[in-house]
Amino acid sequence: MKNIILTGDRPTGKLHIGHYVGSLRRRVELQNSGKYDEIYVMIADAQALTDNFDNPDKVRANITEVALDYLACGLDPNKCTIFVQSHVEQLTELTFYYMNLVTLARLERNPTVKAELKQKNFGLSIPMGFLTYPVSQTADITAFKATTVPVGEDQLPMLEQAREIVRSFNGLYGETLVEPKAVLPENKSCLRLPGTDGMAKMSKSLGNCIYLSDSADEIKRKVMSMYTDPNHLKVTDPGNTKDNPTFIYLDAFSSDEHFARYLPEYANLDEMKAHYERGGLGDMKVKKFLNAVLQETLEPIRAKREELAKDIPAVWAMLKEGSKKAREVAGNTLAEVKKAMKIDYFVE
Repeated sequence: MKNIILTGDRPTGKLHIGHYVGSLRRRVELQNSGKYDEIYVMIADAQALTDNFDNPDKVRANITEVALDYLACGLDPNKCTIFVQSHVEQLTELTFYYMNLVTLARLERNPTVKAELKQKNFGLSIPMGFLTYPVSQTADITAFKATTVPVGEDQLPMLEQAREIVRSFNGLYGETLVEPKAVLPENKSCLRLPGTDGMAKMSKSLGNCIYLSDSADEIKRKVMSMYTDPNHLKVTDPGNTKDNPTFIYLDAFSSDEHFARYLPEYANLDEMKAHYERGGLGDMKVKKFLNAVLQETLEPIRAKREELAKDIPAVWAMLKEGSKKAREVAGNTLAEVKKAMKIDYFVE
């Protein structure tokens, strides 16, 4: 069996560093590892429309932004297929068939769906498309027979539901679909990067993000205004590093080499943490170091992104070609599904 990856993002805004450490950086590593036969990267515009149905211009504009972020971070159209979800119509048909394999109660119990519903504050006016997001995601994954799905920790319940649907389908109709497995970031601090305001999750809707496309000045401003330890009022006060976004970001981004370049008085992050925890290290010094680390990491991404943005028609041509290839692959899977379900009536 082939080793195949399916991954992607909703185009509701530019991608931020939470996306980068949560999945995007890992995708590039997996792409370049040579261990995978096929890699599909989806811009999930149809899913984005489930809670942006009244603002299609927002979704349309952000398809370009997400594609630029992908390419700037190192995803290579020669090594992976980057496509637009709504232009692979087989995904919609698969979603319709899979809806019969899951109950409304099970969808409502999905922890990721519950958290998103609470954040969106839909009340009783929940769009059906939004509620069935896990079913749509199952269609995306199975259409390409993905064996591996790189995800952040908050998406694990979605993948487990996809696995349940696959097992249900195969149990009813015979072994047809591939049951996927998750690949989490190897660095635990990357599982779920908090917002700059200390909120549990970095989110575009909460405005607590550092974007991959942010200017150097914007990054510095956001870092210097970051939430830290509210009880660390004086430099001499002992500080908390475990729930402190500045140190969580350093866990995700910094290396011993960064300390050698920018803060040689510490050999590594553990030494810096120990100093902060016993007192005597101010937040401003930590933030200045974090800013230096982020600037070094994001500057080449931003520079490549600006260069790519000079030829948007080339970016759209790449997406068009990727979507064409994705349709062909998904079409083959759909034919197998319809045969297994005995609804391929007119195939000779």
